Amino acid sequence: MLVKKVFIIFLLLLLNTVYAQARYKHKHKAHGEASYYAEKYNGRKTADGTVFSNNGFTAASNKFRLGAYAKVINRENGNVVYVLINDRMGNKKRVIDLTTAAAKKLDFIKQGTAKVKVKVVKPGKGKRKIRKQMK
Repeated sequence: MLVKKVFIIFLLLLLNTVYAQARYKHKHKAHGEASYYAEKYNGRKTADGTVFSNNGFTAASNKFRLGAYAKVINRENGNVVYVLINDRMGNKKRVIDLTTAAAKKLDFIKQGTAKVKVKVVKPGKGKRKIRKQMK
């Protein structure tokens, strides 16, 4: 009986680990169009409750979960930026809306939009890359 209980506990732990990994990998890549926030959104609350700043490296997306860190690559020039997904967006046509700071790194301020590839990265890597970008 004890062996059966230990086996069931082991099986539950294994299933929990598999579920957690599957949940992390949910929607981890996307291709499409990016734009950036207008200045009027500065100071407003985002979907995760933080105050929005166009000087930070955050983004809005309906494709990725809130709290995810993402690597965004401008497919036209190869520039890269790392952002934290902390907001949702109304426009269903675009993949991601970036801050002005992130759009400047990707070099599409004049055009207003850019074709991008977005990939979710592990939180530790995302935080390190964002800190490095801010220097």
